[in-house]
Amino acid sequence: MASGTDVMDRAAAPTPDTPASGSPRHRWLVPLLLAAGWLLGVAWRMWLARHTTLPIAHTDEDSYLNTARALAGGPDGFSSENELLRRVGYPLLISPAFLGEHDFTTSYTLVKLINSLVNAALFPLAYLFARRLLRLDTAPALLAAAVAATLPATAFYADVAMIDAVMAPLVVAWLLAVHRWIERPGPLAAATVGLLVGAFHLLHSRGLVIVAVHVGLVLLLVVRRRVRPRAALAALLPVLALALVNWAVVRLLGDRVYLLGSNPGGGTVRAVASGQGLVRLGAAVVTQLWYLVVVSFGLAGVAWATAVRELRRPERGPAMRWTLGVALVTTVGVAAGASVILAGVTGKPSDAIYARYVQMLVPFWVLVGLAVVLTGGYRLVLRRVAVAAALLVLGAAVVAGRLAYVASQGHYLRYGGFSAPDLMALTGGWREFRPVTAALVGLAGCALLVAAARVPRLRVPLLVALVLVNVGSLQVITQRLVRPMAASTAPTPPVADLGIRPGERVYASTGVFYILRFNLSHQVTWTDVRWFDDSPPATADVVFARWAPGAAGDWNGAAHGFVRLGGNPRQHWAAWRRG
Repeated sequence: MASGTDVMDRAAAPTPDTPASGSPRHRWLVPLLLAAGWLLGVAWRMWLARHTTLPIAHTDEDSYLNTARALAGGPDGFSSENELLRRVGYPLLISPAFLGEHDFTTSYTLVKLINSLVNAALFPLAYLFARRLLRLDTAPALLAAAVAATLPATAFYADVAMIDAVMAPLVVAWLLAVHRWIERPGPLAAATVGLLVGAFHLLHSRGLVIVAVHVGLVLLLVVRRRVRPRAALAALLPVLALALVNWAVVRLLGDRVYLLGSNPGGGTVRAVASGQGLVRLGAAVVTQLWYLVVVSFGLAGVAWATAVRELRRPERGPAMRWTLGVALVTTVGVAAGASVILAGVTGKPSDAIYARYVQMLVPFWVLVGLAVVLTGGYRLVLRRVAVAAALLVLGAAVVAGRLAYVASQGHYLRYGGFSAPDLMALTGGWREFRPVTAALVGLAGCALLVAAARVPRLRVPLLVALVLVNVGSLQVITQRLVRPMAASTAPTPPVADLGIRPGERVYASTGVFYILRFNLSHQVTWTDVRWFDDSPPATADVVFARWAPGAAGDWNGAAHGFVRLGGNPRQHWAAWRRG
């Protein structure tokens, strides 16, 4: 590892790589290590996901899985999306899992395999980023890539059928392409950037922020005469093309996937249009940005300080300056956009934190922060870490004040399992938000960063320690969060054990708790399981209904001409077949 007065000062010079100039065997070593690391990452993610045989993140997983099944030629289903923000990119990606005659468990395992294959690609992408943009040598670049690829913010979502499994690798690939385009302008590089931005738009509504950033970037580059109009057009056309793909697939699906969500409307505007609403929005944005600093052990704060200084006094070349600027604007934009949408759901703050949308940015900022620590001088690192420490303390104060104020008004901010699982693991806050503990965790990380900058021989142990903390945190999340959720949301016995046959028309009562109702329905792979309130449709062959002996809402199927096949009174559900 090299040292110097500032990070990435070697950007204009070729990076030495001793093995590359040696024997052919050495030239193949890094590609083999990258391939091995990717495969190991896939295997590790599948091992972590071994406990989830049915969805645990409702209703997001249900929406993606139902749409993917319909795209693969299977039966209809519902989606909790709304018409305005509906996206089909992720269902298209996982739809091959529903080809053929599989039971649901097999298809769900294939979905997790697709997730893992894409998610683990962050390792080679992070290595390329560390080598080409951050100019790290081979060994530290590999270790830094391992840190990024094992982050819980990245790897956790490979366990479930959620779009977040593919977002972090896409962020790093996109910013790699942005750097390449600005460094070597041309239509091909521009089209590559546009294609990746279009992929964001095709995948999720947060891609709207990235599309806006991309359009702004193109306009600025044209105004500054850094790119020609032809290249600007090449950067914009793929975005338009993939937006049209999304529109066309939605139209192709028609009403086969029926939407349960409502379009954002006046509630969203009213939620942020007052002084109080703006304060609430600002506090939510601060909470999400502060989260990024905590779960990166201060590295995001170090990276932000570096990016801001680069924007003010560029020293590392225009490509790096533009790339960091794009990343900064995207980070704030995604945090703000998510907070606006969430505020509009209820008109009041309902989540203490909902970090899911910004988690995709953690690996990028971790890599930039690590480059500062690994290549910067001690005084430089100390100044940047001081910024991170200040952000941790001030952010914790804002979060604690926000929680206290809302509690004083008689409200409660939700803190669910998918809000920030890595923050839960690091702070032990499984049922409550612990901002002070989180700040202390981040400050401890800052102290280690300073020590590694002061004593160079501690830098490799620091990287190894970060990987171990990431792996350990995911193991804790699996044991404390994933396994209990998987056990509590899986209906027993399985539908296949009740003798329900393919071809039978199946309905479900809304009296069955919605999570169990959805997971029962997933196991019926040959038809869309529609809902009823009390009396099942005349066409129903089999129904799932509430079974709660002696309690309110217990459904008497015999009164409707049905015979009970079995079920679970402790989970309050039973399957009935028409007699």
